Amino acid sequence: MRFIVITLGAVLLGACTAPAARKATAPPHAIVGVEEPQLNADYWIDRQSHPSRVILDAAAIAAQNRRLVETDASVHDLAALPATLPRATIAGWVEDLSSRPDKPLYDERGEPVPAATLDALVADANVAAIPDATPVRYGLVVRRADLRAFPTRLRVFTSRGDTDIDRFQESALFPGTPVALVHASRDGRWWFVASPLYAAWIEKDHVAEGERAQVLGYADKEPHLVVVGTAARTVHTPERPDVSELQLDMGVRVPVLAQWPADRPVNGQHPYTSHVIELPARDANGRLEFVPALLPKTNETSSDYLPLTAAHLLQQGFKFLGERYGWGHSYNARDCSGFVSEIYRSFGVTLPRNTRDMAVSPALNRLAFTERDDAATRLAALRALEAGDLIFIPGHVMMVIGHVDGEPYVIHDTTGISYRNDKGEMTRVHLNAVSVSPLTPLLLNENTSYIDRIYSIQRIRK
Repeated sequence: MRFIVITLGAVLLGACTAPAARKATAPPHAIVGVEEPQLNADYWIDRQSHPSRVILDAAAIAAQNRRLVETDASVHDLAALPATLPRATIAGWVEDLSSRPDKPLYDERGEPVPAATLDALVADANVAAIPDATPVRYGLVVRRADLRAFPTRLRVFTSRGDTDIDRFQESALFPGTPVALVHASRDGRWWFVASPLYAAWIEKDHVAEGERAQVLGYADKEPHLVVVGTAARTVHTPERPDVSELQLDMGVRVPVLAQWPADRPVNGQHPYTSHVIELPARDANGRLEFVPALLPKTNETSSDYLPLTAAHLLQQGFKFLGERYGWGHSYNARDCSGFVSEIYRSFGVTLPRNTRDMAVSPALNRLAFTERDDAATRLAALRALEAGDLIFIPGHVMMVIGHVDGEPYVIHDTTGISYRNDKGEMTRVHLNAVSVSPLTPLLLNENTSYIDRIYSIQRIRK
């Protein structure tokens, strides 16, 4: 989520209307076209012709993931990195992300961020210290951690009083994510890392440095569990605070210590009510070690990735319904692209991190639109879509959940929507959450609908 990219908050000044703005009376909750039964996944599952039919099997998903690594420039293949990286590569990553903002920014109190502060942040990125060649080091993320545009916790915003979208927040990484450690901040407290889907700054105490084989091999350990609820948490563990109540988000995969003796406590607790899992941790020197932890069996987990079916897609998406919108995974939540990525991650499907990359990825089954495509062409395409298909307008992605009387409906993580009420007036609803919407009434502004701005549809299917 680059600073210079058009952001969701900037793009979604409204929702969209069909080519001819559809007027509709909103129910008591004020969301046009949405009735209470439609806020349940079962409503949409019941409308599917073949809800349990497998869309892509495990082999097809693996092939698509390989294709993503091979063809998508936004993805980093850590296993293919050379032993050393040239200065130009690392400096390019850092300067692309940590260039000095050229527009006014405000802090959480609404005060302008001083120019001297911005200059210091650029200096903290420490580009001048990047050597001609840097040996690549590796690490595993040990807890959910923010990725930042600069090596700082400073939150900044484009306008006073609007403190939802922190312009320095890029994304988040989850426990067990491998990273290449390629550069350090001037104060030594931050790594600039390349993760499989993003390159940005992360606080050093969220990463344990290990040997390449240790780091890259963690994801292949068997047997394993996959988190299929919105999140799972390990038990409270006074003996090991670093793995106590650790959050594992949807789609996170963790190894299981299946041979753990049934009568042997784990961190002071009998394991029979939990899964004994293996987590990465930092030792006293910041080095990688693997430690046992207990994941209660009451958490929603699966022994493998879920089968990719329409029913499962809908169930997974609706588990997030009502969650607060979190730009760049802030607020311990997620944004529009994070939302759809984590749904698909629970099936083992990897998607690019940002909407701009996801929308054009050559690894997926894309339908592209240009200005030459009229409204009728776009509507015809929309009415042929199926649950799980992804629709893109600039800065935003939505997932199709079905159709009602020819009207396509979507679930999306959004700041808000706009539409014309029964008097023809444009109405703005501040949602700031994972929400259900009909598509054709939604407006970007008085003259432009979402449908007018659809430029890509991606189908994760054959």
